[in-house]
This record gives sequence, C-alpha cells and structure tokens, in this order.
Amino acid sequence: MYFTDRGIEELADRRGEEQVSVLWLADRLRAFVDANPQFEDAVERLASFLARDDESE
Repeated sequence: MYFTDRGIEELADRRGEEQVSVLWLADRLRAFVDANPQFEDAVERLASFLARDDESE
C-alpha cells in the first residue's frame, strides 16, 4: 500500500456516499493549492489526468 492510499481510503470512508460536482472539486483543488503552493505541480497533473480520463475509452 502506498502512503497516499491512506488519504484516499479516508476520503472514501468519510465522503464516499456523497455526490459532488466537478466545479466543487475544482474549487477545492484551487483552495488546496492556494494553501499549499508547493503541491501545485502534483495538483495540476491530477487535474489533467481527471480531465482526460475519458480519452482512453
């Protein structure tokens, strides 16, 4: 298990039943980067990955 899996598991456990919009997610990612600018590259890569997820289908 990767270290990041713990955070992903916590997210699924705490909020797994919720439905959110992509706009809400984008706002939360922006807030995270504003508070943690050192993670800007990682968040950018994640956002691009999520945005292009349907290209593989």
